[in-house]
Amino acid sequence: MTPTRRRLLAAPLALPLAAPFIRRAVAARSITFAAYSGIFQENYEPAVVEAFRRAHPDIEVTYYPIANSAQALGLVRAQKAAPQIDVVMMDVSVAKTGTDEGLFEPLPKGSLPVLDELTPKAFIEGVAGPAVLFDNYVLLYSPPQVKPAPTSWKALWDPAYDGKIAVQAAPDIVGIALTLIANKVFGGGDYHQSVAAGIDAIAQMAPRVLTWDPKPDAYTFLIDGTAALGVGWNARGQTYARQSQGKLGVAIPDEGSLFQINTINLVKGSRETDAAKAFISYALGTAAQKAFTERMFYGPVNTKAEISPEALARTAATPERLSRMLDVDWIAISKMRDAITDQWRRKILRAR
Repeated sequence: MTPTRRRLLAAPLALPLAAPFIRRAVAARSITFAAYSGIFQENYEPAVVEAFRRAHPDIEVTYYPIANSAQALGLVRAQKAAPQIDVVMMDVSVAKTGTDEGLFEPLPKGSLPVLDELTPKAFIEGVAGPAVLFDNYVLLYSPPQVKPAPTSWKALWDPAYDGKIAVQAAPDIVGIALTLIANKVFGGGDYHQSVAAGIDAIAQMAPRVLTWDPKPDAYTFLIDGTAALGVGWNARGQTYARQSQGKLGVAIPDEGSLFQINTINLVKGSRETDAAKAFISYALGTAAQKAFTERMFYGPVNTKAEISPEALARTAATPERLSRMLDVDWIAISKMRDAITDQWRRKILRAR
């Protein structure tokens, strides 16, 4: 990122009107792409952004790292009068909020040729931008402590792992996802109606949990041997497992899993709409989808992307696993989050 752009994005309220003039000084066509920081940026920028730069040398792309979707939404809100971010990646439920506030330009099927190649599940009613990546929920385990590798979510309820479980509690999406999985595994019905079975099951597990707030995260707790079991997301889990020298394992249990959805959105009022659409098209295209799936094991949204069998086997995107996935309406879940969190506080966190 150039020093000028770094200062510009660090102060979105102070310099909103300067953005157009600075951009023209930097390049004829220049866009800013906001997406997750850390290990995600370390992999997405070389696999996708740098490949786009090579394919489109006339378009300068600045990767602006964000900690989470809420921060991204705050930036786009602050810049509404004079957008400095052109394209933003964020969780589907946060993208729905931004769409409702008129912050994003709708990209319905047919508005870009690449959209015809996407799975129908990439289009979420009421959300301006399509899904760009699917990540699936996984059971994390410590191979030195858990043998053989677990095949069921019920391993979390095994007394053998008393005091060796690390889970991020609700309202974090990790805890919300565990509620939905437990509700399914322990005989709950339609989660739209009730997640009582899931709440009750987690309450029974609660006395065996080492921590509901692993810092920095559950992946680290397992790698350093502090915990034996945990839950998390496949892409990060697979990436950390590859680096852990056998200290972290990732399992997609036989009962199935669920997907978390990341969307890609065109900011309304972008001064480089055509360049921004070119970037979105590339991110959704077969080359980018293949490259990133094989690098970090997110599930692809482009049905024409030819993913290697080895990489596909490390995702939930195989036909067999897809048939067992819990279909989650994250827009509906966002409306239920406070109620689920309240049940966690009253029935689970007090049960320790």
